[in-house]
Amino acid sequence: MTQLSKHFQRREFACRCGCGFDTVDPQTLKILEQVRTHFDQPVIITSGCRCIAHNTRVGGAPNSQHTRGRAADIQVRNTSPTAVADWIIENAPHASVGRYASFTHIDTRTGGPKRW
Repeated sequence: MTQLSKHFQRREFACRCGCGFDTVDPQTLKILEQVRTHFDQPVIITSGCRCIAHNTRVGGAPNSQHTRGRAADIQVRNTSPTAVADWIIENAPHASVGRYASFTHIDTRTGGPKRW
């Protein structure tokens, strides 16, 4: 197991298809560490890296930041996705944030931030 930071291992970000794509943008990782520390709860990566084929299979956007290793869909234990999104927007204003019913999307795209 390769430890990327205090709370995250590389395998947590790996493409779910098993292709081996597991590159993680350092800025994305830094924000996720800040989220983990602030909420003092585990951060579950529900979707990290996606190869183009897997991204297509799951219905991801054609230019998804997941295909660049610059995005993660997360759930923070005992914390609503709304609270997570609000905190990221306030404390990492350069990050792009997507609000969903059961998770929060974060990415560090060039030309951001985007909100949805």
